[in-house]
Amino acid sequence: MKSAPIKDEITFDDFAKVDIRVGRIIDVSEVTKSDKLMRLTVDFGDHTRAILAGIKQERENPKEIEGKQALFVVNLPERKMAGEVSQGMLFDIGYEDKLTPCLACPETEVPNGARAG
Repeated sequence: MKSAPIKDEITFDDFAKVDIRVGRIIDVSEVTKSDKLMRLTVDFGDHTRAILAGIKQERENPKEIEGKQALFVVNLPERKMAGEVSQGMLFDIGYEDKLTPCLACPETEVPNGARAG
């Protein structure tokens, strides 16, 4: 893999605006109007959210991530995609570099809703 150039520098204040939290993926289901998107139902401890992720063609069995904890951005505006609303963004590693994507997840079990940063 050839490393991509590092993006433009941001301030710490810019980074502090991004709310990254651990959530447990409790369900993975089809988004019928999309060839790429799957709907993740994610438990953040005090609430659940529907987060759409483009993992349908990236994984042989997208349901294999059910039950796993992963990192999510939770303070993006809701976004309508393929007729459904996404309430955040899954962090996964590799897709932008054309690698087989994998989840960004804590090395040990932590409470759902725990913040990264």
